[in-house]
Amino acid sequence: MLNNVNNSTETKPSLWKSILIQKLSNKVVILLLLLASLFFSYIVFKFGIIGGSIVLTLLVGIPILYGIVAYPKFGITILIIASFFINYFSEMVPEIAPIGTLLDAITYLLILGFFIKQKREHDWSRFKNPISYIILIWLAYNFLEVVNPWATSRLAWVYTVRTVGFIMMMYFVFVYHIRSVDFIKFLLKLWLAFSCIAAISAFQQENIGFFWFEKDYLYADPLRVSLLFINGHMRKFGIFPDPVTFSYNMVVAALLCIALIMGNHSLRKKIALGFMAAFFLFVMLYSGTRAAYVLVPASLLMLAVLNFNKKVMLFAVTAGLMLGFLIVMPTSNPLIKRFQTAFNPSDDPSYNVRAENQKRIKPYILAHPIGGGLGSVGVWGRRFSPNSELSKFPPDSGYVRVAVEMGWIGLILFCTLIYIALYNGINYYYRIKNPELKNYCMAMILIIFAFNVGNFPQQALVQYPSNVLFYLAIAIIVACMRLDNEEQAKIMAQPLANEHKLQKWS
Repeated sequence: MLNNVNNSTETKPSLWKSILIQKLSNKVVILLLLLASLFFSYIVFKFGIIGGSIVLTLLVGIPILYGIVAYPKFGITILIIASFFINYFSEMVPEIAPIGTLLDAITYLLILGFFIKQKREHDWSRFKNPISYIILIWLAYNFLEVVNPWATSRLAWVYTVRTVGFIMMMYFVFVYHIRSVDFIKFLLKLWLAFSCIAAISAFQQENIGFFWFEKDYLYADPLRVSLLFINGHMRKFGIFPDPVTFSYNMVVAALLCIALIMGNHSLRKKIALGFMAAFFLFVMLYSGTRAAYVLVPASLLMLAVLNFNKKVMLFAVTAGLMLGFLIVMPTSNPLIKRFQTAFNPSDDPSYNVRAENQKRIKPYILAHPIGGGLGSVGVWGRRFSPNSELSKFPPDSGYVRVAVEMGWIGLILFCTLIYIALYNGINYYYRIKNPELKNYCMAMILIIFAFNVGNFPQQALVQYPSNVLFYLAIAIIVACMRLDNEEQAKIMAQPLANEHKLQKWS
């Protein structure tokens, strides 16, 4: 009788649970697979290579899309990988291929996954800090630019906000999902691994030659060749879209290595990091980007200020003497000659042209407090409003571009964002007690500082992967402070818990 009761109360598994348990032994699964194979075979037979590509995209793409939303760490990893290699892969496919929408899709899916997770947890405490507040204000200002009355094109805003506004939202995604020191370590290893690939690619371009698809990309546009071929030497760019992006990313990767060397790592790791830093700075010279040369001493000066001790000061003085020797030494090497001109900008014709352009655009900036609208200059300006005066203006500097597109109000907001990020980052660095987290925080401060010094002579934060890495660095600073607070709270709670136990036993 008891057995009968037990049998009657047992719940039968649902159809999908039985399918998952039985898998290929289930007749429904076999039937579905058979129908799917017939359908995909028909698609390939009917549409050929295009049909096969669609099938492959569905089979591979759908699981990846689900993984990005359901597993945010996987999604963040995919975003970083795509941001490094998207431009390189775009060289292999026709220009009409909408490969840029891939990063847009990953970004939107991560944002969707963030809101789904946040709906369940309802925890906004991670974002209660000055950096999050100013980024929210800056984000809102970017979106409000859509109603800018001086903007000549709304489509230019749509295309520009993709790589400005939505990438900015990645800061909140990063802060929310960086919940352990191990994940920070994983992201930094990923960063250095792909930087190594980029450095090797530039080394190959300089010493072995361009691959066939790189040559096709390079010579497809005569203007591109004219900009890159200087003094009989082709500037190198590795896997990145241009030499400026390449050189800046090599500098920040080298700074990351230098900062990590100062952490509590084994001698073997420190030697490996030292070789990587030297390699990054060496191949950076292939880019011929003078602005990048200034970033290294400027960032090392910041490092010396943050770590005011004998070892660091000795290193800074030694590096300064070596730099001074490189600047004044006589040489016939074109790379070193170009390096020397970076520290004497008054003799640089291109710098003088930029200074003249900035002087010419200054009255427009003062007369338009909210600027001419996102995308009014550069590529999107020439595409969507080719007859406007701003579309013909070469912004060069990232700060000048912000001032032209978003006005002096936008420039003040952007500079405030940078100030608050660095101010709070330095404050967090001195407050953090965990040596490992302290070291990571210092590395991110150097990277943010370098990007922003480089944003004055060039546009440092508009191309992938620089825009993604910039907000990742800010998010890691916030995450380091939060993780250290959590760790210190646990340490403080432990004696109280032990005292409570002793009182209970007594």
